[in-house]
Amino acid sequence: MKKTILALSTATAFLLSGCYSADAKPEHSSPSHEAQGHHWDYSENGPTHWENFSKTCGVGIHQSPVNIVPGKTVEMNHQYDLSMHQNISSMAKVIDNGHSIKVTPSQSGTIDLHGETFKLLQFHFHGKSEHTVNGKRYDLVAHMVHQNPVTKQLAVVAVFFEEGDASPILTTVIDNVGKSVEIDPQDLLPTNETSYYHYTGSLTTPPCSENVQWYLLKTAMTASKTQLEHFRKFYVDNERPIQELHDRVIESN
Repeated sequence: MKKTILALSTATAFLLSGCYSADAKPEHSSPSHEAQGHHWDYSENGPTHWENFSKTCGVGIHQSPVNIVPGKTVEMNHQYDLSMHQNISSMAKVIDNGHSIKVTPSQSGTIDLHGETFKLLQFHFHGKSEHTVNGKRYDLVAHMVHQNPVTKQLAVVAVFFEEGDASPILTTVIDNVGKSVEIDPQDLLPTNETSYYHYTGSLTTPPCSENVQWYLLKTAMTASKTQLEHFRKFYVDNERPIQELHDRVIESN
């Protein structure tokens, strides 16, 4: 499969340096909304109104999230295989940024894609998974946001969670919102990191910028019922509706 990886514009790169930050102003934002102090959210100014904050959210045709139908995937182009190097323990800031619980490590792990290295910027959580598999939403998802420091392109690794045994790293995150704590992002990941779905999509929040490489790990982690309830005290419906796939295909490894 032929793919063209485009460098992000300088303006977009500036916005995405704090990807998913409540403080970042979206590209193509509406002056009237900014003047009135409005900001996108998941209720009054929810997804159906996001075009008012970034035109790409309304007119983009390579948007995320999408529904994955395993029977309609194609074989992975191995030039785009994912290699993860996340086992770096460091202090990390845990904040409620107004849209999700976000964790920003002081030292970054990396992933390797198509011969390029992407650094981990941050990871954050959605109270239910944004992507679906055969229409199923998982009970929680972590999005690990990475960026190529040269091209500024983004790549996101999604880790699904199902209700089950408690997760130690989720306890660490929940107990330290608004604080700094030592965290190893490797603890988010399943033992099997080599089975995943891949496609090219977008940010799932304004500015909805496209050309984001998405990797969704097939093996789900577990979170206890109590942990899920704690996360949903912060955000229970912070997921964007499913977007049309259009001319894209989902690769499977």
